[in-house]
Amino acid sequence: MGLTKSDLFTKEQNNLALVAKAFAHPARVAIIHFLIKTNACVNGDLVQELGLAQPTVSQHLRELKDIGIIQGTIEGPRVSYCINPTRWNEIKDLFNQTFEKFKNPIQGDCC
Repeated sequence: MGLTKSDLFTKEQNNLALVAKAFAHPARVAIIHFLIKTNACVNGDLVQELGLAQPTVSQHLRELKDIGIIQGTIEGPRVSYCINPTRWNEIKDLFNQTFEKFKNPIQGDCC
């Protein structure tokens, strides 16, 4: 089997792109902000908070859970989600490492 496009890039680059894609929707950013503010929630609270349909919220939660930035527990009909602190720190470090690679050029050395 041939190479996929992602095989052309490093593991770090693929991971960063995957995370950036998950952050690339304003509803997901709103979910993350809400979880940070409340430090946990029930799925129904998110529907009311965001004003989106339940299936739409569930799809966004699934995207965030797939990258591991949120974790959830099921208690009967209720599902509670919160930020996964371990993955949060990994993602934070991943972005910080990328941003720290940039060294501000001396004026006139860049276009």
